[in-house]
Amino acid sequence: MRILVRLLSALLGLAVAAAGALLAVEVGWHWWRPGDAPLLVPWPQWRDHLAGLGWDSYAVRLTAGIVAGAGLLVLLAAAVARRRAIRLTDPATEVSVSTSPRALARLVGRTVRAQDNVTGATVTATARKVRVRATSRLSTEAELRPRLRETVTDLLADVPLVRQPRVSVVVDSPKDRR
Repeated sequence: MRILVRLLSALLGLAVAAAGALLAVEVGWHWWRPGDAPLLVPWPQWRDHLAGLGWDSYAVRLTAGIVAGAGLLVLLAAAVARRRAIRLTDPATEVSVSTSPRALARLVGRTVRAQDNVTGATVTATARKVRVRATSRLSTEAELRPRLRETVTDLLADVPLVRQPRVSVVVDSPKDRR
């Protein structure tokens, strides 16, 4: 969801920058040649049309509803896109400690890759679950999976997490494919 908020922010910023550039070009053109027609944007026709609209017209109400709805959607997306920090136990009452899912995944991944017969591993971590996908050329899944699960569980027990996540371990091995 955070990528959506970043994308929306970038698009909105580009739209405002483009509108500002158009405004600057039109103002400059109008100052330079006040009697000529507009350069890019037909703003005199828009001005004349908007002058005939009242605040109670259907077009104004519809536009206000669309803008308000879009604003609420952006606010909702920003509220949902909070940072996904993993809470650690607080060392003191006035101190709050957390870590990122990426840092926890790196810690687990480094430990898993250091194990015997593991040739590679990818780890994803959240506050609720740690998923390990390891590869091995020398051991089968039945041999390696319990050992890796125990290693990851012991490691997570040593990390002062507020809530212990569930551990999921999958091992890919060419020996299992035979």
